[in-house]
Amino acid sequence: MKIITEYTALHPTTGTGDLAGLILHRIRLLSQRRVAWLRKIWAGVGDNSQDGFTAHTEIDGYLMNRDIPALEKKWFETDPVMKDLTRTIEEVDHVILSIQHSRLSKLTDVFGLNCLESDILQVCFAFAIDPGLGRVFAYLQDHAGRGFITESLVARLFGYGTGIVIRSDSPLKTLRLVKESASRTGEPSSFECDPFIRNWLLGADETDESIVSFTSLQPVVTTLQQWPVDRTVHEIEKMLHNAGKNKLRVFVEGTERSGRRSFAAIVSHGLGFPLLSLNADRVPETNWLQTYMFAQRQASLSNAALLWHGATMPERYWSAFIPSFPVQFITGEENDHLLPEDGFIDMRVVLPRISVEERHELWKKHVPDSKNWQTNEMQEMVLRHDTTIGQIASIGERMTASIADAYEALNADSARRLGILARQMNSDFTFDDLILPENTRLGLEDFIFEANERILFWEQANAKRLFPQGRSLIGLFTGSPGTGKTMAAQVIAASLKLDLFRIDLSMVVSKYVGESSKNIERILSRAKNMNLVLLFDEADSLFGKRTEIKDAHDRYANTDTNYLLQAIESYPGIIILSSNRKENIDSGFTRRLRYQFDFPKPDAEQRLTFWRRIVGELAGDEIRNELDDDLFRLSGLVEITGAQIKQSILSAIFMARREKSDLKTAHLLRGLERELAKESKGLGKQVYQSFN
Repeated sequence: MKIITEYTALHPTTGTGDLAGLILHRIRLLSQRRVAWLRKIWAGVGDNSQDGFTAHTEIDGYLMNRDIPALEKKWFETDPVMKDLTRTIEEVDHVILSIQHSRLSKLTDVFGLNCLESDILQVCFAFAIDPGLGRVFAYLQDHAGRGFITESLVARLFGYGTGIVIRSDSPLKTLRLVKESASRTGEPSSFECDPFIRNWLLGADETDESIVSFTSLQPVVTTLQQWPVDRTVHEIEKMLHNAGKNKLRVFVEGTERSGRRSFAAIVSHGLGFPLLSLNADRVPETNWLQTYMFAQRQASLSNAALLWHGATMPERYWSAFIPSFPVQFITGEENDHLLPEDGFIDMRVVLPRISVEERHELWKKHVPDSKNWQTNEMQEMVLRHDTTIGQIASIGERMTASIADAYEALNADSARRLGILARQMNSDFTFDDLILPENTRLGLEDFIFEANERILFWEQANAKRLFPQGRSLIGLFTGSPGTGKTMAAQVIAASLKLDLFRIDLSMVVSKYVGESSKNIERILSRAKNMNLVLLFDEADSLFGKRTEIKDAHDRYANTDTNYLLQAIESYPGIIILSSNRKENIDSGFTRRLRYQFDFPKPDAEQRLTFWRRIVGELAGDEIRNELDDDLFRLSGLVEITGAQIKQSILSAIFMARREKSDLKTAHLLRGLERELAKESKGLGKQVYQSFN
């Protein structure tokens, strides 16, 4: 160990614990030995100072091929000076290998590097920390333009003969520990150490700059009571034990903001790994495989499991060719599935919904001001809103003070998640605004009562057992346009303090077979447990009667209808279907609905109520009283819907304002005429004569 003692004396700040210094020292010693051999065989060849031509003796030297690996090796073993230098190199090798828990030994063990791969990595690392070696490498290759690492340089420097072969599945390539770059035509490729690997070998514990913008350490938080943490940890350990060379992908299923990433972090902690979270949606498809590789490399060197999240994960390709960390987590929703891939074993964990009792506790914990809210209001919100841990925590972070602010935050979250698939259409309508037959009003009240009670009811074990499916609450509203179907849906949502979202059929219905089903699936999967009411207007276009099968198109169209019926029935939330043509809806579907409401056109008495109420609100009670006799006559003479009455009055109001006068019967008649013209109808002489 004489040379090590001398090296330590010359480098007091490094010593045998300085891995970088030792590797650099090793490469210099190997270069020194190689230089000695080249000088020996070049001796007497002559100089190459002639202008324009190389010395004849130099050409002769090349053609005579004096640089023979076997002769070089024999000289190293017989020459006394070279024997001492070789022993020194071996001592340095031994010291490098004997440093316990060094980063080089960890990297070698983790990725299974052989001697050749380790040598390549070391020379590239040495060049990365001391670029001055480039002049040495140019000299060793007898070419001023080759001041870089080549296969030939590696082969001769480390004694592998005239050339080397790096296997195609070498971690140097698959994990890009070393970057190979093609040189210009006629020149060999060059090798250089990846910057992340260089920094890691130097002791830096940082995230690779290639993935740092969308990667973070997932914190470990307190587990929720119903999360199957212990069972999942046990199952993963058992599967890893029996997996052989296969890797494990754990898919954590749950709704958005249900705590899927937090659950994965707790499970990973139970396995003994920190968890790195990566947002796949931030990775362009063209960069996916490279990013996947960088992530696996980071995980292996950090001994951290990976968590992939994002809407694009089900579409991503997993390469079995790239060495990967033994266990990785992926988050997604019910209808998300990973593409199958050889070399991976898949496991799926479904996060249970939070119970009402636990939601109460989470509100108290994350939103301290909720303790001061009215007990009955708090109870009502917890029952009606099947909130997730993420939603509650987010509201707490905003320092939400009042329950009204909490409702507003929940509503905004719903609008964000559905995006362009549906249009929010909340209103301040109340039951007093609905002018309907008594039996229809009573049915709507029953619907609202069940909507309030259903969450607690379905938490009962017997209810779950007897109704494993079909727990959705669906109401079918049928009737002519303008009879109050949409207003009734708005009243229901307002009574429940939930958002109403109207599905945009232009975004859903497709002329292509199967596409409508996929669009509906997207909506229902996102809306699931989102605390809202979905309104499917013109439902007959989606849930129409199944046709007689005459060709393949009919068969697929019927399959589409069957799928839609099943999807709606299995949806756990509240849905209102509205249609102007009940006769067009599949009877097999309507028979399974407990709530069906017909909205008839208003009779004369109901029309009078519409006229009086709307004129009174828009023009004032005094004007309404002046027009009361004419309103009575209008309600008996003209059979129109409530919506038509409302639009007629609105037009009349602006006619009066234009004339700078109070609202008159003449204005109402002109407004009616305009409204009826939409249906190519008119008031007729008899009506006008009644008011002359």
